Amino acid sequence: MSLSVSAPIIDKCANCGKGEENSNNLKTCTACRLVKYCSRECQIAHRPQHKKACKKRAAELYDEALFKEVEPEECPICFISLPLHSHLVSFRTCCGKKICNGCSYEIFMSVGEDICAFCRTPPASTAEIKLKRLKNLMDKGNDYAYNVVAFSFAEGINSLPQDWNKANEFYLKAGDCAEAYYNLGVNFEDGRGVEVDLKKAQHYYELATIKGYVDARQNLGVLENEAGNPYRAVKHWILAARAGHKECLDAVKQGYMAGFVTKDEYANTLRAYHERQKEMKSDARDKAAASGLFSSG
Repeated sequence: MSLSVSAPIIDKCANCGKGEENSNNLKTCTACRLVKYCSRECQIAHRPQHKKACKKRAAELYDEALFKEVEPEECPICFISLPLHSHLVSFRTCCGKKICNGCSYEIFMSVGEDICAFCRTPPASTAEIKLKRLKNLMDKGNDYAYNVVAFSFAEGINSLPQDWNKANEFYLKAGDCAEAYYNLGVNFEDGRGVEVDLKKAQHYYELATIKGYVDARQNLGVLENEAGNPYRAVKHWILAARAGHKECLDAVKQGYMAGFVTKDEYANTLRAYHERQKEMKSDARDKAAASGLFSSG
């Protein structure tokens, strides 16, 4: 008995029909990932036909990324999910690591000194040394170091003058730092060093959200709700609550009472919230919070 074999599927240029057997240069449309082209000229020629479908699919892909649950960042010492709030985490300018205060507390109790739990370096003794360390980290491409310098300009700390323009400049230089995107969103929403621009605020909140910054997702929910999109708002708040955000859990509860959230959605969100809270909890972190000892060094 003979078996029929299906012919292999050959990708073709969406404009001229040239297949992979005739070209090694077929490139996928980066916006929609639906079609391929053999040249830039073919992509431009096909644009009028492809534009509508491309924009529709690109928007769908963007929403998929925006509403995707992001795995939380872990402490490099205990490998427990980092707390959501930055005051419970120490950014160490010696090695560029973000370390939970629980691990900082344990090393302090062990050696009697607030040294870095990752590289065992003492904290910077002066603002000048701290800035030197930050510059060294920035030279090595540490995005979060740019965020710290930006925040220093925003607050006028670490021997830097308060300068919102400089703050925004360094936030922009922070690359893919989620917290920097969030801070830019706040500044465009509140008009700090820039004109108030809610579209730009939403843009930067979205970039931060895609990177997993939960406070940015909370703010996106607020903007969507104010824009008359309560279901998108609730969708953001559900995801933020599942990540352990208490204020967003309260917002989901209000959505349930208003009829925008089902009973099952609220129950599942509440369950996920408590599970995430347990994941972020440790005895050392509780003791560190009670001690109030730690800051970035």
